[in-house]
Amino acid sequence: MASKTNPMTFFRQVRSEASKITWPSRRETTISTAMVLVMVVFAALFFFAADQLIGWLIRLVLNVSV
Repeated sequence: MASKTNPMTFFRQVRSEASKITWPSRRETTISTAMVLVMVVFAALFFFAADQLIGWLIRLVLNVSV
């Protein structure tokens, strides 16, 4: 069983830990955001192409015309 901590001690510890956080700069955030957006576009294009190819193959195998 965990020992109980005084609420004031807890909040002091939280404040101490929060002061150790290193936040990214605006430039780092912008670059990371751009990289994520580019990867999302690449993933969307890849899955779109894969879906079209698989659909075409299934129609070819089942001889179904759309």
